[in-house]
Amino acid sequence: MSHRSLASWRTAALQFSTRNRRRIIAAVVAGLGGFTVTAFGIAPLMPDAADLPLQEIRERVQPDGLDAQLEALAAQNLSLTRSTVTRGTDSVDALLQRLGVSDASAAAFIRQDPLARRLLQGRGKLVQALADGNGTLERLVARYPTEDATQRRTHFTRLTLSRAGGQWRSRVEVAALEASVRLSSGTIRSSLFAATDEAGLADAVAAQLVEVFAPDIDFHRELRKGDTFAVAYEALSADGQAVPWNEGSGRVLAAEFVNAGRRHQAMWFVDAQGRGGYFSPDGASRKRAFLGSPLAFSRVTSGFKMRMHPLLKTWRAHLGVDYGAPTGTDVRTVGDGTVSFAGRQNGYGNVVEIRHDARHTTLYAHLSRIDVRKGERVEQGQTVGGVGATGWATGPHLHFEFRIDGRHQDPLLVARASQAQELSAADRSRFGGQAQLALGQLALAGSLGGGARASFE
Repeated sequence: MSHRSLASWRTAALQFSTRNRRRIIAAVVAGLGGFTVTAFGIAPLMPDAADLPLQEIRERVQPDGLDAQLEALAAQNLSLTRSTVTRGTDSVDALLQRLGVSDASAAAFIRQDPLARRLLQGRGKLVQALADGNGTLERLVARYPTEDATQRRTHFTRLTLSRAGGQWRSRVEVAALEASVRLSSGTIRSSLFAATDEAGLADAVAAQLVEVFAPDIDFHRELRKGDTFAVAYEALSADGQAVPWNEGSGRVLAAEFVNAGRRHQAMWFVDAQGRGGYFSPDGASRKRAFLGSPLAFSRVTSGFKMRMHPLLKTWRAHLGVDYGAPTGTDVRTVGDGTVSFAGRQNGYGNVVEIRHDARHTTLYAHLSRIDVRKGERVEQGQTVGGVGATGWATGPHLHFEFRIDGRHQDPLLVARASQAQELSAADRSRFGGQAQLALGQLALAGSLGGGARASFE
């Protein structure tokens, strides 16, 4: 066929396809439909896969020789890591030796550089050494709590010492902690801490449970054998490593405590203004004006009543509550307020007094240390000192007083009578969804059984 004839044929074909486009499409669709019908007709005639013969193929695999494997391994860029936690007695050499590091330049840099010297200040820092395949130290990273107390639940400090061009450099930064959720539950058989230990919970989590439910349960006098708890809480990590401070635990997210048959539930919620707090499932805030106790957990050694004075040996009204606890145990303010006195008061020894408003004041006596100063503004739960035995005291304990209009009151009764705050209407819809999630977590935690735990991201 000539080029002119081929061109004429192409022109005629194009004109035909243009004039008869709908017919062509219809014919193609009909053809495909025919294939579809044929496929459905053939498919049932295929044999059952279970009836097909099986064929087993065996092949001998010959690995490379040892020398070849070693050469391939040597060609890889390997890095070696080793971790430890700093001790109060650590020296530069002792710390590096525990990390398996022998590097004179790194040791000299830590001794001389102001930032690097922070590595040995205090204890409990998580330190990681990174070396190359030849064992040469490339980087030291220390992770520890931030100096800002308001960020310690959410952030950590990262101190990095790195070698570049034969020179060491130091850098300090604040980074966010990663949190995963863990569930646990338990039953009281002897004490709360024994039950939380059995459930694998850190003391920091147990202390939060006490704080959350203190307005409803007197853990010093009302705990019963057979009481149960379930909890969802944060497990914290820094750059993928479990943190050694705060026992690796963050905030309690949801909790349930059944005391003497009565069920109490609480869940953490942050409102539209960024203020966080614990609420019951119906949206009522569990934060009352005053905490039930100035200690996270202890035992009442003397209540608000008449008693034989341990030193004067006479019957006198005890106008406060005494809590037995080891020396140095943190003492916290039971409510927001301003420090009106911080110093020594005769038989009370070291004392902190806080004015909460025009009518309410609290006093914390026999302290081993004072962590606040007169005129300082304090928030509920903030540490104001430590348990001690200063003044007229026969042993380490905290003497706590509550006054309304200058008259002594039973602190436990005042805490329970204080008003709870209500969740605003604007936040209720968002709270409802989070409350359902929290209740589901608590139900799952309770189903685990005593001493069991589960975790998920």
